[in-house]
Amino acid sequence: MRKDLQASLTKSHINPAQLSTFQRILLTTDGTLTEILEAYLWEKIQVVKLSEEILKLREDILPLAVKVGTEVIDRKILLQGSISRKNFIYAQSILVLERLNEKLKYGLTKSKEAMGRLWLENKIETFKEIIDSEKEAAGILADYFTIDPEDKLLSRTYIVYSQRQPITMITEKFPENYFLQDF
Repeated sequence: MRKDLQASLTKSHINPAQLSTFQRILLTTDGTLTEILEAYLWEKIQVVKLSEEILKLREDILPLAVKVGTEVIDRKILLQGSISRKNFIYAQSILVLERLNEKLKYGLTKSKEAMGRLWLENKIETFKEIIDSEKEAAGILADYFTIDPEDKLLSRTYIVYSQRQPITMITEKFPENYFLQDF
């Protein structure tokens, strides 16, 4: 495993040796998560938008290189099995509005398409840098996964760059007891 990814997991007290192979893949991949889930689960994954709003930042976000007052899209979604209706991933994205092309803005606000698919559709070149991993209590997200609030979620946070600029910061979370079986 790359040293930066190993350090991110270790810093957050996640022991990679205690994760299933697929959990390690989810926490360290720079691929499109929706398609990786579909291949693993053998089920189409759909986006369920929980909220999406344009707002002005109340504090700087250093990894995105944005300051107070910058307009962003704050988007919260679930990646859900289209047949099972099971929620597999909760994701929050902060997108820097002024750095997005018009087709991507339109797709994000008017469609129910996953962000990774929109990047592919619009042929937007991206680079992803994982900046953090965590293990935390599910808290208010527990209901989405039908687990207890004190059950643990695993997560990763990464920055997406396009044309050498950070355009979005994404945090994806899933229950620690998901994806345990290796095939």
